[in-house]
Amino acid sequence: MSEIRIRRIGATRDRLGESPVWDERRHRLVWIDALAGTIHRLDPLTGVVEQFSVPAPIGSLALRSDGGVVLALRNGFAHYDFDRRLLTEGPSIGLDHPNVRLNDGKADPHGRFLAGTMHGDRAPDETPLGGLYRLDASDALELLETDLAVSNGPCFSPDGRTFYLADSARRIIWAYDYGPEGPLENKRVFVETDALGSGCDGATIDSDGHLWSVLVRIGKIARFAPDGTMVRTIDMPIRHPTSVSFGGPDLDVLHVTSISRSHALGDDHPDAGGLFAVEGLGVRGLPALRFAPD
Repeated sequence: MSEIRIRRIGATRDRLGESPVWDERRHRLVWIDALAGTIHRLDPLTGVVEQFSVPAPIGSLALRSDGGVVLALRNGFAHYDFDRRLLTEGPSIGLDHPNVRLNDGKADPHGRFLAGTMHGDRAPDETPLGGLYRLDASDALELLETDLAVSNGPCFSPDGRTFYLADSARRIIWAYDYGPEGPLENKRVFVETDALGSGCDGATIDSDGHLWSVLVRIGKIARFAPDGTMVRTIDMPIRHPTSVSFGGPDLDVLHVTSISRSHALGDDHPDAGGLFAVEGLGVRGLPALRFAPD
């Protein structure tokens, strides 16, 4: 196994860094500060970071096939054009609750965007509101799953037939059968992480079909084989990493976002909230899936 190297990229310090994605067409890394309402776009060759402001909080984003990004905002979806710095509102999930907002999301292999909600400050016997929503090319919404306390880490197997989704509060990653149409099917437990001392946060899939997930409360990243076996862990230099994606020209650099001060977690380390690159892993990721509008 090769020796890994972890380095901080640039000097950004996010309150809640999330949703990193590599744009292989433009050779840019895009990510967000969810609580500040900021989209960052980094040119690794020059080190220049462009910043774009949208209404906070941002749950997540995915690249669009025609440029720009699709966003999950507090209780609805939107589209952002980088060139014109223009935000176009999309549909609402129809749920305006002070403790419920959209959270992590990813594009699927068929050009749609999936994003789930998080329901904070619930009573022990209170059923979580919201769920997992799928936005299609015409901006129509479909509710795919309910009873999710804190949805995180949506991602797809390399063949697109398995969908993974974590509930961080329950410390479970679920797996589902996934097709181009219809509901999620064959829900099963992929991984339970309570014994590791953390729920899972953001996640990505490598070209071997292994799932990389952030263990947000213990400062680690775990790699799980397709059968759910944990085969590797990486200790991060900060307390609360949040999300991961592969990028770089060869898709062999794992980019990691982190927290300096969110609503629930904080870290006074000088690098907390920074963006990191993990190199020397000996594995490659997959090109980012994109939302394909009409």
